[in-house]
Amino acid sequence: MTVSRRTVLGGAFALGAASTVTLPASASGRLSNLAHLDFLRTSVTPPAAAGHTTYGSGPLGVLWTYADRQPDGSYKRIGGGAFDPVTNTYGQGAYNADDISRAAVVYLRSQRLDVARDLLRGLTYLQSPNGNVVLWMQPDGTLNPSADPVELPDPSDSGPSYWLARTVWALGEGYSAFRRVDRGFAEFLRARLELAIAALERQVLVRYGQWNIVDGRRLPAWLIVNGADATSEAVLGLAAYVRAGGSVRARRALARFAEGIASMSAGSTRVWPFRALLPWGESIADWHAWGAQMPSALAAASSVLGTPLTPAIGDTAGFTPLLLTAGGPDNGWLPAPIDRTQIAYGVDARLQGVLAVGLQHLAAFVAAWYFGANRAGSPMYDPATGRTYDGVSGDGVVNRNSGAESTIHGQLSMLALDAAPAVASLAQQLGAGPVLRSGLSVVEAESAAGGQVVTPPSAWTGESQWSNGSYLTFGSANWTLPPSAESRLVLPVVNLVNDPGHTTWSTDSLALGTIDHGTAGPQGISAAPGVLQPITLPTALPPYATQLKAEGSGDVQVDAILLLPTISSLQLAGGLLLASVESHPRNVSVPIGGTAYSYTASGTLHSRRRVSPSSRVAVQPGGFTVVLA
Repeated sequence: MTVSRRTVLGGAFALGAASTVTLPASASGRLSNLAHLDFLRTSVTPPAAAGHTTYGSGPLGVLWTYADRQPDGSYKRIGGGAFDPVTNTYGQGAYNADDISRAAVVYLRSQRLDVARDLLRGLTYLQSPNGNVVLWMQPDGTLNPSADPVELPDPSDSGPSYWLARTVWALGEGYSAFRRVDRGFAEFLRARLELAIAALERQVLVRYGQWNIVDGRRLPAWLIVNGADATSEAVLGLAAYVRAGGSVRARRALARFAEGIASMSAGSTRVWPFRALLPWGESIADWHAWGAQMPSALAAASSVLGTPLTPAIGDTAGFTPLLLTAGGPDNGWLPAPIDRTQIAYGVDARLQGVLAVGLQHLAAFVAAWYFGANRAGSPMYDPATGRTYDGVSGDGVVNRNSGAESTIHGQLSMLALDAAPAVASLAQQLGAGPVLRSGLSVVEAESAAGGQVVTPPSAWTGESQWSNGSYLTFGSANWTLPPSAESRLVLPVVNLVNDPGHTTWSTDSLALGTIDHGTAGPQGISAAPGVLQPITLPTALPPYATQLKAEGSGDVQVDAILLLPTISSLQLAGGLLLASVESHPRNVSVPIGGTAYSYTASGTLHSRRRVSPSSRVAVQPGGFTVVLA
C-alpha cells in the first residue's frame, strides 16, 4: 500500500463517495508551548578547536541536557555525568548533539527560525571534518570527544552514531526550512549535510546489499549502528532534504536506508512481534518504544520515493493496537515485556507513526498518554509550562524531572496534535478518566508447580533478557492461570537452541500444541547462542481455562508464558479500542455506546455504525475497532 492510495478529506480518510470518518470538535488553543524548552536553551562561545567551525560568528545556540525538579517545584539545569565544581565540567558534558539536533527540529517546525538557526550553528560546530559528530560539549564550550561513562564510538566522532543520524535529521529539515528565506545559510546546511552523507556512504552504505545472519534470520548490514531506530531518524532528514531538491546521492541514501528499515518487519497477526518493525539489527528478540520511528520514517520516504507502505502499516495498524491494550509504549519487550518504563521518546515515536499513515482514531489513543491515560493515571504533559515529565515507571511512579529529550519529544507530539486539532481534542478527552485494559499478560515460568529454576550469571544474554532473571527447565510443569472470559493465545517464551528438546502443552484434556526447542538458526552476529522467542501454540486457550500443563523432554528452557486475548481491549474516558489476533471476523459486545469504526488488518476503514451499550460491534481479523461515545 502506498500513500497515493489513501485520500485525506478534512483530516479523515474517505469511506466511499459520501462517507468520511469524523472526530470530535477541536479543542480551543494550542497545546505546544516552548517555554520550558526555551528555559533549557543557552549560548556559548567555545574556545578554538581544530577542525571545528560553523556559519558566521558570535555565540552558538546549545541546550542543557537535564532539568531536575527541586523541592520548591522549580527546575535546575544540569549536564550529564559526574560534576567537578573545581573545573566546572561534567563526566559527559553540559550540552550534546543528540538534543541540540532534535531541539532544532522542534524550532524549525514551530517556525522559530531565529532559534533554529542558532541551534543549527551550534550543531554544525560539533561536526568534524570527517563528517561525524562530537557528542558532548562542556559548559564553557570545550569539546569532550571521550565521555565518562564511555560512549560508543569513542571518540564520539570516530564513526557512525545515533548523534550523526540525528544531525542528518536536523540538517535535512533545516535546509528545507531555510532554502527560501536565507539561501546562504541553506547552502551551508546543504554542504554540511552532504559531508554527513559522505560519512554514511563511507562507513555504512558501503555495506548496502550485504546481510547479517542473526539466529537464522537475514538482517540488513547497512543500518546506522545496526539500528533501524537510528537509521529512521536519518531518513526523516533525508526525506525532507530530497523533497526540497536534495542531491542524487541523498536520494540514493534515502532509498537504501528505507529498504533496510522495511526489511526489519517481523512476525504476523498471531506471531510475535505481531508485524512490528524491529529496532536492532543484532537481535530478533528485542523491541523497544524509544526511538522506534521506523513507521514514520518509511511514510516520509514513501511520500518522496513512492515506495510501499506495507511494513509501516503492519507496525502501526497491526502492532500498535496490541501494544496499547498491553499497557502502552514500553521501553523493552526483550522479548517478554520486561522494562515497562514509558517515556515521551517512545510515545512520540508511536504517535508520529500512526499519524503518518493516517490512523487518526488510533493516534488519539496513543496521545492520551500525555493527558493521563498511563499507568500513573496522571498527566505527563503540562501545557501551561511546556514541560513533559521524564517518564512513568512500570508501577506507576512519575519522574517529575523534565530534561531535554522528554521536553523535545513532548513538543514534537504537541506540534503534531496542533496540526490535527480533532485528534488533539479526542486525546484530551480520552486521557481524562480511568484506564481499563485487557491485553497481553505475562506468567513467569518459575511460578509453575514442578521443574527446576535456573539462574544464569546475568539476566541479559547480549541480545535479549530472561524476564525474571531466571528460567525453568522441566520434565513436567503445571501453571494456574488467571481466568479470562476471552479465549487467549498462549505464547511460551522459550530458548531455542541447537540441541534436541520438545515441550507439549495442554489444558485439561485439550492439546494446545508442541514446540521444538532445537530449531535455533545459525548464530551469525548474534551475541549469544540460542535465542529467546515467544512461540504461538496453534490452539488457543479456551475461555475461563485456568490450568496449563507442559511435558518436556531434552534440553528445554522456558522463560515465561505470554497470554494474549484473541480480542484485547483498552477502555478510556468515552472511548474503547478493541484489537484482534483472530483469523476470522468477530462480533463483540461493548460496554459503551457511540459510533463504532472497524478497521482491517491493513488499516483501512471497513465499516462505521452507531451502537448502543451492550450491543455487538464487528472486529476484523487482525484489525482493530474504535468506539467513541
